Amino acid sequence: MMIETYRCKNGLRIVLESVPTVRSVTIGIWVRTGSRQETEQNNGISHFLEHMIFKGTKNRTARQIAEAFDSIGGQVNAFTSKEYTCFYARVLDTYKERALDVLTDMLFNSTFLEEEIEREKKVVMEEIKMYEDTPDDHVHDLLATATFGNHPLGRPIIGTDKQIKSFTKQTLIDYMKDFYTPNNIVVSVAGNAEREFIYKIESLFSSLKDSKSSIKREKPTFLANKIIKNKETEQAHVCLGYQGLAVNDSRISALLIINSILGGGMSSRLFQEVREKHGLAYSVFSYHAAYLDCGVLTIYAGTNKEQVDLLQTTIKQTIYNLVDKGLTDKEFTNSKEQLKGNMMLSLESTNSRMSRNGRNELLLGRQRSLDDVIHDIDGVDRNTINEVMEQMFSNEYAQAIIVP
Repeated sequence: MMIETYRCKNGLRIVLESVPTVRSVTIGIWVRTGSRQETEQNNGISHFLEHMIFKGTKNRTARQIAEAFDSIGGQVNAFTSKEYTCFYARVLDTYKERALDVLTDMLFNSTFLEEEIEREKKVVMEEIKMYEDTPDDHVHDLLATATFGNHPLGRPIIGTDKQIKSFTKQTLIDYMKDFYTPNNIVVSVAGNAEREFIYKIESLFSSLKDSKSSIKREKPTFLANKIIKNKETEQAHVCLGYQGLAVNDSRISALLIINSILGGGMSSRLFQEVREKHGLAYSVFSYHAAYLDCGVLTIYAGTNKEQVDLLQTTIKQTIYNLVDKGLTDKEFTNSKEQLKGNMMLSLESTNSRMSRNGRNELLLGRQRSLDDVIHDIDGVDRNTINEVMEQMFSNEYAQAIIVP
């Protein structure tokens, strides 16, 4: 499968991976703005704007947008992260033009009616409450604050009630003008689509102009802070955060191997030690979040509040043993195969291909073929793994705990 990247005259990038053997097409519009581009005053606006873009345009009501996709058996959705926002639709190949029309209509012609804004504020504030009622999710946001403090990466994507209440139609329009610009947008398409589809996209986005505002990015300082929050829950929820690697670091494959061995599955060391051997937790895992200039390896576990100290001791001992004695030969081989297998299997849907290509273009500015990634994973040696582990686990860690 060839991945083709096309840069339009106004700076917008289009990535097409043509997969003629499937009947679906997934179209994703990726915008390089998330909670990281926000200030303390407008924190939560990226996510709020993502909601408002579904609330009606000059040509369609919110209901007609939903019906436009339901009536053709398609799916449409969006998500906001710390560094980007994505709007995407998955439809049968015969309806790809229609899906593109609706998506671009939402992006360019949203009306942001005052009554819709007020109604959606209530919806998002309910979403915040729901989120705070889910401690195993909420603890990860507390960890971000413990890790990055008052830096934009330390703030919640969803924002807070106070900021949400302050948003107006003008706030949304100004924010879009500043960040929804051609140089900040990648349109990623995967599935049964020909090269001609690129020109259709280009014509729809050709009127988009760049803004004068430039994105200032300040590298965060890794703070090893500790946050403990009391909340009436059945379990204590524990998160530990270690300094990881940036998205374009050449050693990222080594870190993914370490994560896989530490807490990436049922055969991982944390799962075996914490759950299988000591019965301390039902859920225990680790994952790595890579940002443009930093990264965080997070370990999560939920346990009885009387066992929090024992849980933390067990986790630290597991890490110490991994760093001290290194990987076994079996782990070294298996983790590489697991990573390659996971990636190959994930690329069987046009949705995940669209995501991978869009994210690569937006954050790395280039495409990485499957062969490149496999070559990287196969090329990781023990020295690199030991070096990354030493660097990561010899420093202080951040901590967030929600306890009843």
